[in-house]
Amino acid sequence: MESTHREHTHCLSSIRQVAADHQVDEQLLSFWWFPHMWSHMQPHLFHNESSLLEQMALNKEFALEHKIPVDMGYAVAPHHSGVYPVHQQLYKAWRRVWNIQVTSTEEYPHLKPARYRKGLIHNGIMVLPRQTCGLFTHTIYYKEYPGGPKELDKSIRGGELFLTVLLNPISIFMTHLSNYGNDRLGLYTFVHLASFLHSWTNLELHTLPPLQLAHKYFQLFPEQRNPLWQNPCDDKRHKDIWSKEKTCDRLPKFMVVGPQKTGTTALYLFLLMHPSISSNFPSQKTYEEVQFFNTNNYQKGIDWYMDFFPVPSNMTTDFLFEKSANYFPSEEAPQRAAALLPKAKIITLLINPSDRAYSWYQHQRAHEDHAALQFTFFDVISAKPGAPGSLRSLQSRCLIPGLYSTHLERWLTYYHANQVLIIDGHQLRTDPATVMDEVQKFLGVTPHLNYSQALTFDPQKGFWCQLLEGGRTKCLGKSKGRKYPPMEPQAHAYLSKYYREHNVELSKLLHRLGLPLPSWLREELQKVSSIDHLLHIYR
Repeated sequence: MESTHREHTHCLSSIRQVAADHQVDEQLLSFWWFPHMWSHMQPHLFHNESSLLEQMALNKEFALEHKIPVDMGYAVAPHHSGVYPVHQQLYKAWRRVWNIQVTSTEEYPHLKPARYRKGLIHNGIMVLPRQTCGLFTHTIYYKEYPGGPKELDKSIRGGELFLTVLLNPISIFMTHLSNYGNDRLGLYTFVHLASFLHSWTNLELHTLPPLQLAHKYFQLFPEQRNPLWQNPCDDKRHKDIWSKEKTCDRLPKFMVVGPQKTGTTALYLFLLMHPSISSNFPSQKTYEEVQFFNTNNYQKGIDWYMDFFPVPSNMTTDFLFEKSANYFPSEEAPQRAAALLPKAKIITLLINPSDRAYSWYQHQRAHEDHAALQFTFFDVISAKPGAPGSLRSLQSRCLIPGLYSTHLERWLTYYHANQVLIIDGHQLRTDPATVMDEVQKFLGVTPHLNYSQALTFDPQKGFWCQLLEGGRTKCLGKSKGRKYPPMEPQAHAYLSKYYREHNVELSKLLHRLGLPLPSWLREELQKVSSIDHLLHIYR
């Protein structure tokens, strides 16, 4: 072990000597020695964190006994196991035993095409994209290189390996120690690569210690700090290095994305009445909502997300879903959701955006929001840029979700139109059975539930409730269906003007999708038409 390490140190110094002859800041080529898992064991096979910690402790004990330097803060896992798709136990154990701060993988977001590999930061560990060089366990002799020695030399002299370095500002390669022991193929490959680059390009090569290299990488690519979680079951390699105890069937088949105050809670409860539909477990902070794709919860990873869902009893008929009403206006949520749930169906509800804005203001008053209690609704919606931050924040939450066409276009960028159902929130309130028939058809869920028999109108509450045995009813909570004082005419006029163009764009979008206009939108468009007519007369 020590002699092999000395030989690799020689390899490092030789490459650094070549690199020292031509210095550049743009291109970095790094070569490291690092600790593997004890006995080359794969972390994703350890479902118990304590077992993984025990194995790592053995690895560390061996390294210390043989004076192997392993304090550089960098490690990899065999076959990329646990690095990506992320195995939370690995990241926690790495931090506790080794204080690992940097790792690398070829698997994020996918192995091929290699030019699309990226980095990410998760649980305080920087994950850098690793490249392949054609040297593996079995490629230890020059004459026995797959395809013959000419293939290796072609790769070095203008071929794949050369292009890999040319196209990546930072290249990380991992080869096996056997590549340095027999024909010293690793040394041959990288010294000749550095020499060819020096002769035929203006690139300068540098090596950096792992931690410095990682900081350099994310200086160059700060947008990659936050990961974009893919579905592990969409890639065979990912599925092979993902824990067998995890299943993509625990991910939702559809989502109710909002916006708030349009009837999402009522829809949520109506959906739960169906025998084949199940929702996520409640959150301690956000009740029935997970709020994964639109908040910092996203950084906690898909294990955290999946823990909110039960394992389906029947994967073919059970429909898992979640309702998080803040997803609709979120700029990040559509892309994040589509990356993890590309086949999911999306349900959104729309009511008159003016009514939605007023409902949100009254909701905040009921929850004793300081700005809502201090200012009138008109003051809130008409606040100027220099207004207090709390007032501007409330104004944003009132107005921005109602820009329906803008947000829908964003969702339709990542989901096909046939995956998106747009519900008229007013119709859900007045005729829920018809709407729920449409929802069942859209989802393809069986058996068909007759909501005309399952729901009953409660005249005292003023909305529809679930009909239980014995004529009893189960209704929304006391805070739902609350009667508000009428909106001020001044505020109504302001909002009609504010949403005027956005409502026109929404009508164009719905027309393009072949969808009927909800009654409230037709009324708003008639106002626009009347105003345009009056303006034409005055001209």
